[in-house]
Amino acid sequence: MRTEELRIGMKVNHPHHGVGVVKSISEQLCEIRFDDGTHTVAPDTSGMEPAGEQAAVPGLQMPLNLFIQQVIEETVESLDLVEQDITVNDLAERWKGGKLVLHPHNPALQPKDVPLETFFHKIVMMRNNLRTLEQKVNAHKGLSDSEKFELQQYITRCYGSMTTFNVLFKRTVDQFNSGA
Repeated sequence: MRTEELRIGMKVNHPHHGVGVVKSISEQLCEIRFDDGTHTVAPDTSGMEPAGEQAAVPGLQMPLNLFIQQVIEETVESLDLVEQDITVNDLAERWKGGKLVLHPHNPALQPKDVPLETFFHKIVMMRNNLRTLEQKVNAHKGLSDSEKFELQQYITRCYGSMTTFNVLFKRTVDQFNSGA
């Protein structure tokens, strides 16, 4: 395998060490983390091969998962689909620009300030992850109806615990609902 074909984060298969992940690359050597530790390897003479699917694009060769990840990241960035901008629009007007202040019981310790946009973003991520979990549980073919019902009850209790934060949402349809 040629050094030019390697990328940091790429999985490779070494004839003696097995599968590893490329950690650094220089002109003739690279460091790869294997199960038995990190080794410095000369890719041109080692007999290494790529492990996993590869994508071949004229002038570019890299692991398929890294290629897809880069394409997704660049697409999201070019379309200006950054989640924080989306969720801040859902924040009630009176909270925009505000901050959450946590005061420790011990007055000698510093309080912690968190911008409400950041806190709200985390709450929205949690809500979205709960919705996704709920969909996956309901669509899971390996679970019986009683198992789905039991897991759904835990999700419902999580929604109920999160209703405290409903005051932050601009629209009531975006809020947590313990009866969901």
